[in-house]
Amino acid sequence: MLTFFRNFFKSKVGVVVTLGFLGLIALAFASMDVSSTGVFGGVSGGDRVARVGDRRISTADLSTNVSNEVEQLRQQNPTLTIQSFAAEGGVQSVLQRMISRWSIAEFADKLGLRAGDRLVDSEIVAIPAFRGVDGKFSQEAFRGALTQRGLNEGAVREDLAMGLLARQLVTPASLAARVPNGLAQRYAQLLGESRTGSIAPLPAAAFAPKGDPTDEQLQAYYTENESRFIRPERRVLRYTVFDDSALGTLPEPTEAQIAARYERDKAQYAPLEQRTLTQLVVPTQAAAQAVIDEVNGGTSLETAVRAKGLAVTSVEALGKEALASRTSQAVADAAFAAQKGGLSAPAQGPLGWYVMRVDQVSNRPGKTLAQVSNEIAEQLRTEQRREAFVAATEAIDDGFADGRSLSDVADEYKLELTSTQPVTADGRIYGTTETAPLELAPVFELAFDIDENDPQLAETVAGESLVLFEVSEITPSAPAPLAEIRDDVTTAWRRDEGMERAGAAASRILKRVEDGSTLAAAVAAETEQLPAPQTVTLSRRELAQQQQVTPTTMLFFSMAEGTTKRIEQAPSAAWFVVTLDKITTPEIAEDDPLVAATGQQLSRNTGDEYTEELVRAIQQSLEVETNQSAVDAVIAQLTGQNQQ
Repeated sequence: MLTFFRNFFKSKVGVVVTLGFLGLIALAFASMDVSSTGVFGGVSGGDRVARVGDRRISTADLSTNVSNEVEQLRQQNPTLTIQSFAAEGGVQSVLQRMISRWSIAEFADKLGLRAGDRLVDSEIVAIPAFRGVDGKFSQEAFRGALTQRGLNEGAVREDLAMGLLARQLVTPASLAARVPNGLAQRYAQLLGESRTGSIAPLPAAAFAPKGDPTDEQLQAYYTENESRFIRPERRVLRYTVFDDSALGTLPEPTEAQIAARYERDKAQYAPLEQRTLTQLVVPTQAAAQAVIDEVNGGTSLETAVRAKGLAVTSVEALGKEALASRTSQAVADAAFAAQKGGLSAPAQGPLGWYVMRVDQVSNRPGKTLAQVSNEIAEQLRTEQRREAFVAATEAIDDGFADGRSLSDVADEYKLELTSTQPVTADGRIYGTTETAPLELAPVFELAFDIDENDPQLAETVAGESLVLFEVSEITPSAPAPLAEIRDDVTTAWRRDEGMERAGAAASRILKRVEDGSTLAAAVAAETEQLPAPQTVTLSRRELAQQQQVTPTTMLFFSMAEGTTKRIEQAPSAAWFVVTLDKITTPEIAEDDPLVAATGQQLSRNTGDEYTEELVRAIQQSLEVETNQSAVDAVIAQLTGQNQQ
C-alpha cells in the first residue's frame, strides 16, 4: 500500500520527494551540468502537459525535469539514453511526481498557507551551489549558477516555495503515528514464521521454438520491441599525452641566476644556532624571578613549579628568529643569552612572563655558494620546466579557443596522435569488456558533452601532464539495424515465445492441481521434459539473510496455506508454479523486545501511509487534467523523433 510514497523516497534520483526541494531545484543543483532543452511552445499538442487546479504544467517544465533526472541517473549509469529512459516510462513517472508536487502547492494555497519571500530567501542561502569561496552565500555565485543551468530566479523561488508548502501541509500527517501493540505482536510473530511447499520451474528454453522465425515474424517482433535493442552512443577519441618531455631541451641556469637565488635564500644557507628549551610562563615578573631564585638555590625547575601548581612545556629545537616569531623578541634574546643548562632572565611575551631553561644547543654550519651551486641549479631546472609547462598549457588552451586544431598542436610539439576504438560513456570499448586507455579516464565526462572536432585539454597529473583530445566521430544512440543483430533478435524472439508457452503450461499445471492432482503429477503430464518440483522449507529469518529475494520467493511468503499459484520471473527466463503446503508460526510474548521494535517500525510505515493517502486525497480533490498529445510531443522532441 505504500508504493506511491515509497517511490518518492526510493526513486533512482533520490531527491524527488514531496517534502523537500522538488524537481527543478533539487535536480538542477544536484547535477553539475544540466542540458538545455529549449522552449517547447512550438511542439504539437499545445504548450501544456497537465493542469492542476488553476496551475498549468508546461511542456518546458516537463522537459526540464526529465532532462535533469536523466542527468542524475547518468551519474550511476553513464550509458543511459533519453530514448531508453522514455521507453521505460520515465517521462510519465516524472510527470506524475510533478502533478503530485503541484497538487500539494495548489491545495496549500487554497488553505491559505504561505511561503513568504524571507522564508524562501533562507532556503536559497542554505544551498551549497550558491556559496562563494568563503563558504557564505554569494549573490554573484547565485546569479552565475542560475545562468549556467539556464534557470531564472522566478522559477527557482517558485519551486522552493512549493517545497516549503509541502513541508507545512504534508509533514504533520506523518507525525505521532502509532500502531496497536496487538498488531505489532502479530507482525513480530511473522518474523519467526516458517513455510513448507513445492516450487516447479518451467524454463522458457524447454518451450522455445526449435526453428527460426520467418522474416515477417522477425520484422514484426523487432518493430514491436525496438526499444530493447537500442545501442548506446559511441564516440571515437583522438588524443595524445602532453608532458614536459615535449618541451625539449631548455637552457641551463646561468651562474648569475644561481648566485641570485643563493642571495635570495641566504638565510637558508647561513650558520644557525638552535636551542631546545623547557618553558615556564607565569603572570608576573616577580613570580618568574621567584622561580629563578629557587632554582638557583638548588631546587630543580620541575620541583619548583610543581609546588606552585604550575607546569612547564618543552620547546623543540628552534633558531632565534623562529623563537621570536612564536613568543617575542625579548624572550628570544633572553633564551639565547643563557648558558646551556641555565635559566634565562625573565622576559615578557604574549602569554605573560617567560623563563626558559636551555636543555640543548646545536649549531648548523653555513654553506658557501660553491657548496650549494649544484643543488640550486637543480631547483632552477625544475622550476624552469614547470613554468615552461604551465606557459605551454596556457598557449595550447588559448590556441584551441582561437580555432587551432589538435593536429596543429601535435605537429608543433611533435606529438603522436592516437585514435581509440568506439567507446561508450562508461569508459568501455563498445562491444567488448575492455576498457579505454587509462590516461583517458579523466576526460570521459567532458568527451561525451562536446561536439565533434572541438579540441580540449584535461589535466591528468597536476602540473605535470595533460591529455589533449577531440571527438573525431560520434555514433548516436539508436536501435541497431535488424540486419546487424538478426541473431540477437532471433534469440530474444525464441526466448519470448518460450516464455509465452511456458506461461500457458503454468496455467495448465495450475488447473490440474486445482482439480486434485499433485504438483509433481501435474508437471509430469506436460509433453516437454521439465525439472521435477523442488520441496522448499524456508523461514522469514532466512529470507531476511538472502542478498537478493526473487519474485517467486516473495510469492511463496504472500500466499495462503493450501494454495497454488503461478508467477513469471523474466530475469530467470522461466515461469514457476508454487504450492504452499504448511505455515508454522511460533508464539511470542507480549512483552518480548521484538514486539516493541516491530511496533516502532510499523509506526514509521504507518506515518508514510498517512502521507500517501493525504497526497492521493489532495489530488482527487482538485481538478487534474493531462494533455497526452503534449506529453507525446515532449517525448518526441527529447528523443529526436521530430528530426526523423
